[in-house]
Amino acid sequence: MNLGRLWRTLRWLKAGQLWGRVRFRLVRPRPELAPPPPLRPAASGSTAAAWVVPAAREASLSSPTRMRFLGVTHDLAEVGWDAPELPLLWRYNQHYFDDLNAADAAARRDWHRALVARWLDANPPGHGTAWAPYPVSLRIVNWIKWFLAGEPVPPDWQASLAVQARWLTRRLEWHLLGNHLFVNAKALVYAGLFFDGPEAQQWLETGLRILERELPEQILTDGGQFERSPMYHALALEDVLDLLNLIGVRAAPASPSARLVPMLRRHAAGMLFWLRCLRHPDGALARFNDTAEGIAPATDDIERYAAALGIEAAGAPSDGVHPLQPSGYVRATRGDALALLDVAPIGPDYLPGHAHADTLSFELSVQGHELVVNRGTSVYGDGPRRQVERGTAAHSTVQLGQHDSSEVWAGFRVGRRARPREVSVDGWSISAAHDGYTHLPGRPLHRRRWHLEEHGLTVHDELAPAVAEPAVARYHLAPGLRCEPEADADAEGSSRWRIWHDADPRAPLATAHVRRGSGSLESWQHARRFGELVPATTLAVRLEAGAAEVHWTWHR
Repeated sequence: MNLGRLWRTLRWLKAGQLWGRVRFRLVRPRPELAPPPPLRPAASGSTAAAWVVPAAREASLSSPTRMRFLGVTHDLAEVGWDAPELPLLWRYNQHYFDDLNAADAAARRDWHRALVARWLDANPPGHGTAWAPYPVSLRIVNWIKWFLAGEPVPPDWQASLAVQARWLTRRLEWHLLGNHLFVNAKALVYAGLFFDGPEAQQWLETGLRILERELPEQILTDGGQFERSPMYHALALEDVLDLLNLIGVRAAPASPSARLVPMLRRHAAGMLFWLRCLRHPDGALARFNDTAEGIAPATDDIERYAAALGIEAAGAPSDGVHPLQPSGYVRATRGDALALLDVAPIGPDYLPGHAHADTLSFELSVQGHELVVNRGTSVYGDGPRRQVERGTAAHSTVQLGQHDSSEVWAGFRVGRRARPREVSVDGWSISAAHDGYTHLPGRPLHRRRWHLEEHGLTVHDELAPAVAEPAVARYHLAPGLRCEPEADADAEGSSRWRIWHDADPRAPLATAHVRRGSGSLESWQHARRFGELVPATTLAVRLEAGAAEVHWTWHR
């Protein structure tokens, strides 16, 4: 065991997390099987709202029992509900019931009803993955959304839903905090407003207390979700919109939950603007920290959902340089180019589980096409692929030797953390440094400067003081792009590299001029989404005397 790394990881945890972990492991409640409370009637009066169709995920059922999660398909008849040989996250997804409200869900209504009945028979209260608090939370919300959309509620389903809410009140994830605790609270609000009576009121009050505490903590003043993952930000925005949707149809105008509406609406508007800032022109989210396509609803559907609930963002991203503080990203748009820059802390110190060692990385789109990206996220867990995808080499930034800028380990742990510093915006120039390598001999700082021009971007890197250990600035090219040295240059040391689309080699997209440093090509696998890897190319530029500079230009 690496005791130093363990200390560098645990020292940031809150006392409540440590105590919560002990309590979560030692205290195992018994399920309460009392009859369920009655259902709450819909809100009435002139201010009552109609239920809005929520944002939808991709369908995960291709037959009554065939399920596809995280890019992997299994048949329920073969693997059951809790196969130990399957990854925990895949099993979690089995119990979310996202497909009840997914795209074209109405066409699978009979499948859904049979699946819920099958789940009730196979998952007794309190046993197995089904009853972990995170799946319980998502399942409560998905079932209630389904019921509010018009699905009848048989008595045994109503009874199970109440048992799940009671169980959740005793398994709140105080040891994790962050998005887990938020969705716990959201589920209790959903259960509290779906049911009526004193017990439901207790669920509601518990959920509201947590939300009132966590909303100012988790949603930063610039609208960003504090874990600094565009994917989890999109999920958090969906959570806020879902709460507004439910409160509108179930809460009385003067109720405590209705009094939460102004705060929810304010945060939703800021979050919507932030989401727009961190997406490419093709709709893809910037791949900072744990981010993959296909987990959160599509951004266009989130936009539709927000508009239907009357949420308007404070403007739209426009040309210019837009620093997002305190979340720590910069959006810079000029002409045909969009650059998304990471000058952010890795996340809250007590909750870095979804962080990558990606400080001072960036992504670039030109003419509506992604050009430079980060490698993305295809897996969770503790395996080698997870370690690679969290490491510095998987991001468009500088790696010193074989070191990561932040000490990512064990799937969701971080020891030593890179701290951004000297962040500056001067017209079209953005610069920053980080101290993630200062524990190494020579205590070098990595400084990076981006300068965005009308048809070009210059990226200058420096390690100061210069060190003997080799350092490489990697520029991961988007899948579907090819790169080669220009014909009059040496393949290993070319100063100019031509980039074009596979589909049209006669139409170059961009040129990379390595003004300082030594360029070469590397092959890598890009994670489009969980479970899906595609081949791609990296332009790797070795620093010379502690510096490198690449000038990118694109063709009109």
